Amino acid sequence: MTSWLKSAPFYAYIGIALIFIYLPVAILVLFSFQDGTLPVPPFNGPSLQWYEKMFENERLLDALFNSISVAILSSLVTTLLGFLAAYGMAKRLPRFAGGIRFILMAPLTVSYLIIGIGLLITLNIFGIAKSLIAVGVGHAVINLPLCFAIIYSQFGDHMKNIDAAARDLGASDFQTMVRVIAPIMKPSLFAAFCLSATLSWDEFIIAFLLSRFEVTLPVIIFEMLRAGLTPEVNAAGTVVFAISFTIVALAAIVMMIGVREKK
Repeated sequence: MTSWLKSAPFYAYIGIALIFIYLPVAILVLFSFQDGTLPVPPFNGPSLQWYEKMFENERLLDALFNSISVAILSSLVTTLLGFLAAYGMAKRLPRFAGGIRFILMAPLTVSYLIIGIGLLITLNIFGIAKSLIAVGVGHAVINLPLCFAIIYSQFGDHMKNIDAAARDLGASDFQTMVRVIAPIMKPSLFAAFCLSATLSWDEFIIAFLLSRFEVTLPVIIFEMLRAGLTPEVNAAGTVVFAISFTIVALAAIVMMIGVREKK
């Protein structure tokens, strides 16, 4: 009983924090099933009419496809670049390694607005117009530090020993990286890809600044919000949340499996 009383403030704090975080999401999901024209109490439903309208909206579906395409392609690029950077740093610890890691991680400390404006100016200098390609480049810039951090954290002395053993057996650096190191690092690579895809999937600021006619789903939702809050917006937001939650859950499961296998 005494132990429970001591732990009660901790559990109360966790409960309040979870309510604070997830209550708005729960309300969003609930009123996406509203059987009416306004997402306000009282709740009338459940009804799937707003999901039907959402999937009948061609521009919304195009934006959904654009978001998926940008998320997958940019995450593949960032995962590859993050793996190469992490492998190079772990294999041959260069001089000023701390400074190099700081430079690689620095974009995490910079506002997306600043990065977006900088990319907009830079791409204009090189004659690259606003497009989904520009959005993908922007997402690669902001997600690369995360991928590097996740993958680099999984490199330890055991990986150096495996790398050395493979080269002693006659494997080239490329063969060692592709056939030995990459398969072992699959859980962390998959986790890095999933988290990068999640951040790209629901990112708004850079997508808004670097796109013009072809836009991503968060930009379309923003445009819909300017006309007023409707259950259709809630339905679109629920789809975004569901996909993001699923991807993050998959990444967490794969990471836990990888940690258990190492034990």
